Amino acid sequence: MKKLPITILPCILFLVTACASITAEKKATAHYKIGVSYLNESKAQQAYVEFFKAYELDPNNKEVLNAIGVVYLLHFDEPLKAVEFFEKAVKVDPNYSEAYNNLGYSYEKLDKYEEAIPFYKKAISNPVYSTAEKAYINMGNAYYRLGKYESAVSSFKDAIKRAPTLSLTFLRLALCYNAMGKYGDAATAMTQAIALDPVYKGDREKAMEDLNVKKIKAAGYEEQDLRDYIEILKY
Repeated sequence: MKKLPITILPCILFLVTACASITAEKKATAHYKIGVSYLNESKAQQAYVEFFKAYELDPNNKEVLNAIGVVYLLHFDEPLKAVEFFEKAVKVDPNYSEAYNNLGYSYEKLDKYEEAIPFYKKAISNPVYSTAEKAYINMGNAYYRLGKYESAVSSFKDAIKRAPTLSLTFLRLALCYNAMGKYGDAATAMTQAIALDPVYKGDREKAMEDLNVKKIKAAGYEEQDLRDYIEILKY
């Protein structure tokens, strides 16, 4: 049997390694997609298992890292663990706006609003961030919690420019105007929010009933926000 020339062996080894890497990436992508499907069905634990399998196969996949962070943040209520994975994601891609936005929200969940704002600014500094309105809304919320109402209003208005049909933005804007003593502006923003809401469809009585039900189950900042919404509805 003929021996292969020694100079060819490194090339063969490179091809074998490359093929193994591609196979691992494909498997990781498959697990990631299954995880997304589970998450869409509100099956957080099953989603986490699939995302973690993907992570083991492809530890530098930014979308997988971000997805694991999202599960920790929104489903397991572990913002510190979420921060760990979002930070890994932005190390892989320093322009990954989605992960920067999620980092900001993680710090908000830790009541660290000042620390959250720079991450939102980093997210929106990317001109190709397709859902920048999310970071503007979150940044507005952080400013609101800090009592910086003018900055909050500015952030919400920037969000409205990018996504003018989101009812949430007008709700948050109403809170800001209410806190500033601009009750007429608060009432106008609330009316716009109710008109845009796909459930309320402009029905103020329905909105009032729903907000009162939500208030019973709420606590902390959320409960206070709901109380303020109800108060604004009475203007």
